[in-house]
Order: sequence, then C-alpha cells, then structure tokens
Amino acid sequence: MTEQAGLRERKRQRTHDAISTAAIDLFLARGFDAVSVADVAAAAEVSKPTLFKYFPTKEDLVLHRIADHLGEAARVVGGREAGENPLAALRRHFLDGLRRRDPVTGLNDHPQVLAYHRMVFETPTLATRVASFAEADEAALAAALDPRTGLRARLAAGQIIVVQRILARDNWRRLVDGRTAEAAYRPAVAAANRGFDLLESGLGA
Repeated sequence: MTEQAGLRERKRQRTHDAISTAAIDLFLARGFDAVSVADVAAAAEVSKPTLFKYFPTKEDLVLHRIADHLGEAARVVGGREAGENPLAALRRHFLDGLRRRDPVTGLNDHPQVLAYHRMVFETPTLATRVASFAEADEAALAAALDPRTGLRARLAAGQIIVVQRILARDNWRRLVDGRTAEAAYRPAVAAANRGFDLLESGLGA
C-alpha cells in the first residue's frame, strides 16, 4: 500500500469512527426511533450522502458493531489447532471471550454496553436484523463444519449458534438484574460448559 493510499484509508476510518460514535451517543441518549439520519450527520459534521457511503441504512449505524463478528464461529472452526475438534475450539473461544469480558458474550457491565444491548433487543427493527445475522452465521458455520453443508452440518450449526446466543443473552440478563460482570463470571462459565456439554452429548465431536 502506498503512503497516499494509507493516508486515504486512515482518513476513511476516522470518518467511519466519528459517524459511528455520534450515532451511538445520540441513539443511547434519545432512543433509536427518536433520532434521524440527518441528526447523526449533523452531529458527525458530515453530509447525508457521505454518511450513506459508510452506513447504507439507519440500522447499520447501530448494528455494524455486531456485524463485525459475523462468521466468527466459522473462523474459529476453520482456524482451530491441529487435532482439535470443532466443538472444543468453539468452547475454548467462548470461554476466552468470557475472560476478556467480550461484549459478544453478554458479560460486559460497562454502562454503555448494557444500554447498547438493551436498545438492540428492545427495538423491533434492530432485533429483526440481528435475527438475520444468526441465519448467516449458521450458514457460514455449516460450511466450515462440512463443505458439502449437508443436513447434519446445518443442524449442528443451528444448534451451536442458538446455544451461544442463549448463553450471551442470559449473561446480559444477569447484569441487567444487578450483578457485576465479576460476580456473574463463574455462573457464566458454568452455564457455558453445561451448554457445550449438551452439544457434545448430542452432536459428538
């Protein structure tokens, strides 16, 4: 990459981040439905056409943070260590996310992260889009488990993605109920191991 191209990419990333930050701040302060795209553009000091170059829809202004993780389970399976079975790799990855307090696991008690998840779960248009992400994740994981994406691989992928989603949602609920991430960590680990134990007993390696 030339120096000029690198400069353009850094400028593009700064603009992307400025729009994203302005959008999330406004949505959390006023509510998703109460903020217009024009409001976000004004706060980020960009034009609406510029905003739409980075985020094609209003929902994308919120959900790109989740969309960045699309295909993560498939990548974990594809990049697993030699001799490691897919479920073992996915368990390891999820437990590591809990240790790191990765927001994707639901175990992050930063006020803005909790508010962000509440907004996503309680706004119908956002929740619907997130559901479509799950379908894409299932398809990618099925292909990683078996390039022929036969019925067994599709069924396995669906079960794995659902278990991970339920675990993450339960972790978020623990925090909403008043626990700290530190206090919820051990129950979250125990629940994750139970979930993956059930997957292994039903699916095998």
